[in-house]
Amino acid sequence: QVQLVESGGGLVQAGGSLRLSCAASGRSFSSYIMGWFRQAPGKERDLVGAISWSGGSTYYADSVKGRFTISRDNAKNTVYLQMNSLKPEDTAVYYCAASILSTWPAASRFNYGNWGQGTQVTVSS
Repeated sequence: QVQLVESGGGLVQAGGSLRLSCAASGRSFSSYIMGWFRQAPGKERDLVGAISWSGGSTYYADSVKGRFTISRDNAKNTVYLQMNSLKPEDTAVYYCAASILSTWPAASRFNYGNWGQGTQVTVSS
């Protein structure tokens, strides 16, 4: 098991940037695929992107490609989501998640068994 705590959310104007962090505690952080999801009110929780065990591969939803970047530091047990050129439609609660899946990518929320509590991101127009 791994415990996850997100930070870095907040209010930003359209076109601005935010960086989310997700700190993991527990064993073998590098054994997990890490993902970022988001959920807007009344909508399902959707994958934003994922990063492989060593960080060598990344996967992004089409809606964020070219604007968001996922990275991880296995020495610090932390995964990041750099969000640039933010749009009002990016407003949501953002969740960090960990998947023990052994195949890449882990694109479904059902692949993830460990979740953080979420952090709110609000983009004003």
